[in-house]
Amino acid sequence: MRSRMNASALITIALPDGSSREMPRGTTPADVAAAIGPGLAKAALAARVDGELVDITRPLEQDVSLALVTARDEADALELARHDYAHIMAEAVQRLFPGTQITFGPATEDGFYYDFAPAPGRGMFTEEDLPVIEAEMRRIIAADQPLVREVWSRADLIAKWQAEGESFKAEWAAELPDNEELTVYWSGTPHTPGAWMDMCRGPHLASTGKLDPTAFKLMRVSGAYWRGDQKNAQLSRIYGTGWLNKKQLDAHLTRLEEAAKRDHRKLGAEMDLFHLQQEAHGSVFWHPHGFTVWRALEAYMRRAVDNSGYREVKTPQVMDARQWEQSGHWGKYRENMFVIPDEVPNTEDEGPVISGEADWMALKPMNCPAHVLIFRQGIKSYRDLPLRLFEHGCCHRNEPHGALHGLMRVRQFTQDDAHIFCREDQIVAEVQDFCALADRIYKDFGFTYAIKLALRPEKRFGSDADWDKAENELRDAVVKAGLATPEYGWEELPGEGAFYAPKLEWHLTDAIGRTWQVGTIQSDRVLPERLDASYVGEDGERHRPVMLHRAIFGSYERFIGILIEHYAGRFPMWLAPVQAVVATIVSDADGYANEVAAKLAAAGLRVETDLRNEKINYKVREHSLAKVPHLLVVGKREAEEGKVAIRTLGQEGQRILTVDEALAMLLEEATPPDLRKGG
Repeated sequence: MRSRMNASALITIALPDGSSREMPRGTTPADVAAAIGPGLAKAALAARVDGELVDITRPLEQDVSLALVTARDEADALELARHDYAHIMAEAVQRLFPGTQITFGPATEDGFYYDFAPAPGRGMFTEEDLPVIEAEMRRIIAADQPLVREVWSRADLIAKWQAEGESFKAEWAAELPDNEELTVYWSGTPHTPGAWMDMCRGPHLASTGKLDPTAFKLMRVSGAYWRGDQKNAQLSRIYGTGWLNKKQLDAHLTRLEEAAKRDHRKLGAEMDLFHLQQEAHGSVFWHPHGFTVWRALEAYMRRAVDNSGYREVKTPQVMDARQWEQSGHWGKYRENMFVIPDEVPNTEDEGPVISGEADWMALKPMNCPAHVLIFRQGIKSYRDLPLRLFEHGCCHRNEPHGALHGLMRVRQFTQDDAHIFCREDQIVAEVQDFCALADRIYKDFGFTYAIKLALRPEKRFGSDADWDKAENELRDAVVKAGLATPEYGWEELPGEGAFYAPKLEWHLTDAIGRTWQVGTIQSDRVLPERLDASYVGEDGERHRPVMLHRAIFGSYERFIGILIEHYAGRFPMWLAPVQAVVATIVSDADGYANEVAAKLAAAGLRVETDLRNEKINYKVREHSLAKVPHLLVVGKREAEEGKVAIRTLGQEGQRILTVDEALAMLLEEATPPDLRKGG
């Protein structure tokens, strides 16, 4: 039996396989790995101690549960690697460009970035600086410098930053919570000449040499502002991508190359679908071809909701601020709302345009409160429920200019928005029905998807009991629909619900493996309460309905952007702005080409003619670039025989068909998936 002294010097370490080890106090996860075996000692990168990710060299001072992290734990391993790449980039920049101040350098979804304040007189960093920074980073990695954690006092840390001219770091250190432990990481032996230090919570890998020097690439440079505020100092942000090995990096760069080819902004211009310009930041100018796609989607969605028992409405763009106060959006969402004074502006040359004394109104950022107001018109009975109100609702959100991105992030957008007012006993069935509707629609566009349940955020309206109930209802509906499975990527996301309701999210996977969060349904008891919506129950008493917020496309703008990239501009024929072009080889066939085009148009096809005095190969290239699904080529012979030569986008060769045969084929392909026989 060991002595009490020996016992106090030992701690118990519980391992994932159910076993445990007694080891000396101060043991590190690296020691545990070595005790298990040399293979694990070499592979271990970090550890989860009581669930928290920590350095492999962090001393253990009490009984813990411990799980060692290796490259097989890819999410954790990538987070560590990207964090290290960011620090190594900062070290490289300061070694190459003395006087540069460092700020922050977080890991991102596919890499890392770091914000720098260049030395006075140096100017902002440019793309030309990246190769030399990369080379210095590889030198630091090759040096295999230890990454060492230290705890510092606030006063000492601020003094160090101030002495070194690191004003941004000093400011941040001064503002961190008093109860927060301030830690730094050294690259190199601490407090020795040449060692580099940054303030960081960690964790990090054991040394720079743990990174693969061939698994990262610096990508671009952009401007940023200290703490994201345009009023503050402008910084240089350098972005990189970082991975565990070169194979992963190469695969990522290939994906980026493919994504660039599919960029909806580039294809939108080539196909003459839309444009954006600074005179209307974040609002889309839809061209005829682009709006044809929009109208086809709108018609498709109308058929879907009409067949599912929805009733379409239209609500005002502008409502009094008091309405938004009552709904809760004014307090939670005002910074993203466009507000309007309720007064006639001053038209005189002198004096302010706006008095500042008027009541305020706001452009609607969402449709929900307006739908509640429709529900409140007239007395509703339990027999009227569920009531499904649908709107192609145009909304406005005041997004920062820097956040705007083509069709993917805009200020004006239109939602395929609906709200289902229902009784408590109807919720699960309604959510199930919505799951089935979303499944059918997404499959019509060739998407696979994953379903996630976003749970209550820290700041929210409503009682815990209501949140418990709402989360369980959504969970039960997905389970009953048979979708809460690994096959459908089922996952619960703590803290990511809306401030008024939990939500189910549909994450679509596109043709090149990217995911897009698109559809949602939310179970809300807060808004009906705040806006006093009620129905008369079977007992003759007033009851609150539950309000299900749901959308499938999300917004037409973003969904069209996703479709352009998913299809690489090659829309299925039912969505294509121009479904067929009749092109002539010789001018003698002009009359016949017009006859063919007229017959196709009369049958409902979107068809154009190309009668220009150009070679047919030129016409083929041009219409291929415009992503026209079918080119019907006619010459003197085709005119004499009443036939066409069909060239299909993405296919070799051509087919010779009669006009009637071609029309039948084109009509079948142009039929929307929901209208096809058996569809």
